Amino acid sequence: MLYEHLGASPRIHPGAVVAPSAVISGDVTIGDGCQVLHGAVITAEGGPVTLGDHVIVMENALVRASGAHPVRIGSHVLVGPLASVAGATIADEVFLATGTRTFNGARIGARSEVRVNGVVHLRTVLPEESVVPIGWVAVGDPAEILPPERHDRIWELQHDLDFPGFVFGLDRDTPDLMVQLTERYGSALARHARDRPAG
Repeated sequence: MLYEHLGASPRIHPGAVVAPSAVISGDVTIGDGCQVLHGAVITAEGGPVTLGDHVIVMENALVRASGAHPVRIGSHVLVGPLASVAGATIADEVFLATGTRTFNGARIGARSEVRVNGVVHLRTVLPEESVVPIGWVAVGDPAEILPPERHDRIWELQHDLDFPGFVFGLDRDTPDLMVQLTERYGSALARHARDRPAG
Protein backbone atom coordinates (compact mmCIF):
# COMPACT_ATOMS: atom_id res chain seq x y z
CA MET A 1 0.00 0.00 0.00
CA LEU A 2 1.14 3.51 -0.78
CA TYR A 3 0.28 6.29 1.66
CA GLU A 4 0.44 10.05 1.54
CA HIS A 5 2.00 11.31 4.78
CA LEU A 6 2.50 14.98 5.73
CA GLY A 7 1.40 15.97 2.23
CA ALA A 8 4.03 13.83 0.45
CA SER A 9 3.37 10.73 -1.63
CA PRO A 10 5.83 7.99 -2.63
CA ARG A 11 7.53 8.24 -6.02
CA ILE A 12 8.24 4.82 -7.49
CA HIS A 13 10.11 4.29 -10.75
CA PRO A 14 8.04 2.33 -13.29
CA GLY A 15 10.81 -0.27 -13.42
CA ALA A 16 10.53 -1.00 -9.67
CA VAL A 17 8.30 -3.69 -8.16
CA VAL A 18 6.57 -3.21 -4.80
CA ALA A 19 4.71 -6.18 -3.31
CA PRO A 20 1.05 -5.48 -2.56
CA SER A 21 1.57 -6.17 1.16
CA ALA A 22 4.50 -3.74 1.49
CA VAL A 23 3.84 -0.30 3.02
CA ILE A 24 5.43 2.78 1.47
CA SER A 25 4.57 5.99 3.31
CA GLY A 26 5.37 9.66 2.65
CA ASP A 27 8.38 11.26 0.98
CA VAL A 28 9.90 8.05 -0.41
CA THR A 29 11.72 7.76 -3.74
CA ILE A 30 12.34 4.27 -5.12
CA GLY A 31 14.66 3.89 -8.12
CA ASP A 32 14.67 1.72 -11.23
CA GLY A 33 14.93 -2.03 -10.79
CA CYS A 34 14.17 -1.96 -7.06
CA GLN A 35 12.29 -4.84 -5.45
CA VAL A 36 10.34 -4.25 -2.22
CA LEU A 37 9.06 -7.60 -0.94
CA HIS A 38 6.08 -8.66 1.16
CA GLY A 39 5.71 -7.07 4.57
CA ALA A 40 8.48 -4.50 4.09
CA VAL A 41 7.82 -1.01 5.47
CA ILE A 42 9.50 2.08 4.07
CA THR A 43 8.34 5.19 5.92
CA ALA A 44 9.37 8.83 5.78
CA GLU A 45 8.49 10.24 9.20
CA GLY A 46 9.12 13.88 8.25
CA GLY A 47 12.41 13.32 6.39
CA PRO A 48 12.94 11.70 2.99
CA VAL A 49 13.86 8.12 2.14
CA THR A 50 15.74 7.66 -1.13
CA LEU A 51 16.56 4.28 -2.65
CA GLY A 52 18.91 4.21 -5.64
CA ASP A 53 18.59 1.69 -8.45
CA HIS A 54 18.42 -2.09 -8.02
CA VAL A 55 17.90 -2.00 -4.25
CA ILE A 56 16.24 -5.08 -2.76
CA VAL A 57 14.28 -4.62 0.46
CA MET A 58 13.34 -8.10 1.61
CA GLU A 59 10.42 -9.45 3.64
CA ASN A 60 9.52 -7.61 6.83
CA ALA A 61 12.45 -5.19 6.63
CA LEU A 62 11.99 -1.66 7.98
CA VAL A 63 13.47 1.50 6.49
CA ARG A 64 12.55 4.63 8.49
CA ALA A 65 13.57 8.28 8.19
CA SER A 66 12.79 11.10 10.61
CA GLY A 67 12.77 14.87 10.24
CA ALA A 68 16.29 15.06 11.62
CA HIS A 69 17.63 11.87 10.03
CA PRO A 70 16.81 11.10 6.38
CA VAL A 71 17.68 7.76 4.81
CA ARG A 72 19.79 7.48 1.67
CA ILE A 73 20.43 4.02 0.26
CA GLY A 74 22.70 3.81 -2.78
CA SER A 75 22.36 1.44 -5.72
CA HIS A 76 22.76 -2.36 -5.73
CA VAL A 77 22.07 -2.69 -1.99
CA LEU A 78 20.35 -5.66 -0.36
CA VAL A 79 18.42 -5.07 2.88
CA GLY A 80 17.75 -8.54 4.26
CA PRO A 81 14.62 -9.98 5.89
CA LEU A 82 13.82 -8.45 9.28
CA ALA A 83 16.63 -5.89 8.89
CA SER A 84 16.09 -2.27 9.94
CA VAL A 85 17.65 0.95 8.76
CA ALA A 86 16.77 4.11 10.70
CA GLY A 87 18.02 7.54 9.65
CA ALA A 88 21.24 6.26 8.04
CA THR A 89 23.24 6.61 4.84
CA ILE A 90 24.14 3.41 3.01
CA ALA A 91 26.55 3.61 0.06
CA ASP A 92 26.46 1.49 -3.11
CA GLU A 93 26.83 -2.30 -3.16
CA VAL A 94 26.25 -2.86 0.56
CA PHE A 95 24.87 -6.11 1.97
CA LEU A 96 22.75 -5.83 5.13
CA ALA A 97 21.96 -9.42 6.10
CA THR A 98 18.94 -10.86 7.92
CA GLY A 99 18.17 -9.18 11.23
CA THR A 100 20.78 -6.41 10.98
CA ARG A 101 20.19 -3.06 12.68
CA THR A 102 21.54 0.25 11.40
CA PHE A 103 20.82 3.26 13.59
CA ASN A 104 20.38 7.02 13.16
CA GLY A 105 23.31 8.99 11.85
CA ALA A 106 25.26 5.87 10.81
CA ARG A 107 27.16 5.85 7.52
CA ILE A 108 28.12 2.58 5.83
CA GLY A 109 30.75 2.75 3.09
CA ALA A 110 30.54 1.13 -0.32
CA ARG A 111 30.87 -2.63 -0.70
CA SER A 112 30.55 -3.26 3.04
CA GLU A 113 28.82 -6.23 4.64
CA VAL A 114 26.88 -6.33 7.88
CA ARG A 115 26.30 -10.02 8.48
CA VAL A 116 23.35 -11.77 10.18
CA ASN A 117 22.16 -9.89 13.30
CA GLY A 118 25.04 -7.42 13.11
CA VAL A 119 24.55 -3.89 14.47
CA VAL A 120 25.85 -0.57 13.16
CA HIS A 121 25.20 1.75 16.05
CA LEU A 122 24.15 5.36 16.29
CA ARG A 123 26.47 7.85 14.52
CA THR A 124 28.89 5.06 13.57
CA VAL A 125 30.96 5.38 10.42
CA LEU A 126 32.05 2.23 8.60
CA PRO A 127 34.66 2.79 5.88
CA GLU A 128 34.37 1.17 2.47
CA GLU A 129 34.67 -2.61 2.31
CA SER A 130 34.10 -3.10 6.05
CA VAL A 131 32.72 -6.34 7.47
CA VAL A 132 30.68 -6.60 10.66
CA PRO A 133 30.73 -10.33 11.57
CA ILE A 134 27.63 -12.31 12.54
CA GLY A 135 26.11 -10.83 15.69
CA TRP A 136 28.90 -8.27 16.21
CA VAL A 137 28.47 -4.54 16.90
CA ALA A 138 30.11 -1.62 15.09
CA VAL A 139 30.20 1.53 17.20
CA GLY A 140 31.88 4.92 16.95
CA ASP A 141 33.69 7.14 14.47
CA PRO A 142 36.03 5.65 13.53
CA ALA A 143 34.13 2.43 14.09
CA GLU A 144 35.28 -0.26 16.47
CA ILE A 145 33.85 -3.66 15.52
CA LEU A 146 33.32 -5.72 18.66
CA PRO A 147 31.82 -9.09 19.62
CA PRO A 148 28.68 -8.86 21.77
CA GLU A 149 30.48 -10.16 24.87
CA ARG A 150 32.48 -6.90 24.88
CA HIS A 151 29.39 -5.11 26.17
CA ASP A 152 31.34 -2.92 28.60
CA ARG A 153 33.45 -1.51 25.74
CA ILE A 154 30.39 -1.16 23.48
CA TRP A 155 28.57 0.76 26.22
CA GLU A 156 31.62 2.94 26.88
CA LEU A 157 31.67 4.01 23.22
CA GLN A 158 27.89 4.12 22.87
CA HIS A 159 27.33 6.29 25.95
CA ASP A 160 29.10 9.27 24.42
CA LEU A 161 27.15 8.87 21.18
CA ASP A 162 24.09 9.89 23.24
CA PHE A 163 21.18 7.93 21.79
CA PRO A 164 18.37 9.75 23.68
CA GLY A 165 19.84 13.16 22.93
CA PHE A 166 20.70 12.53 19.29
CA VAL A 167 17.47 10.77 18.33
CA PHE A 168 14.89 12.26 20.70
CA GLY A 169 16.48 15.51 21.92
CA LEU A 170 16.32 14.39 25.56
CA ASP A 171 19.06 14.27 28.18
CA ARG A 172 19.86 10.72 29.30
CA ASP A 173 19.66 11.88 32.95
CA THR A 174 16.08 13.17 32.67
CA PRO A 175 14.33 11.63 35.74
CA ASP A 176 11.25 10.64 33.75
CA LEU A 177 13.09 9.92 30.49
CA MET A 178 10.70 7.27 29.17
CA VAL A 179 7.65 9.39 30.05
CA GLN A 180 9.09 12.34 28.12
CA LEU A 181 10.27 10.14 25.26
CA THR A 182 7.04 8.23 24.71
CA GLU A 183 4.84 11.32 24.96
CA ARG A 184 7.00 13.37 22.58
CA TYR A 185 7.51 10.54 20.08
CA GLY A 186 3.88 9.44 20.33
CA SER A 187 2.77 12.96 19.49
CA ALA A 188 4.95 12.98 16.38
CA LEU A 189 3.73 9.54 15.29
CA ALA A 190 0.10 10.61 15.77
CA ARG A 191 0.49 12.59 12.54
CA HIS A 192 -0.24 9.27 10.81
CA ALA A 193 -3.90 9.73 11.77
CA ARG A 194 -4.16 12.02 8.73
CA ASP A 195 -2.50 9.62 6.27
CA ARG A 196 -4.48 8.52 3.25
CA PRO A 197 -3.94 6.06 0.43
CA ALA A 198 -1.85 7.57 -2.38
CA GLY A 199 -2.35 7.05 -6.10
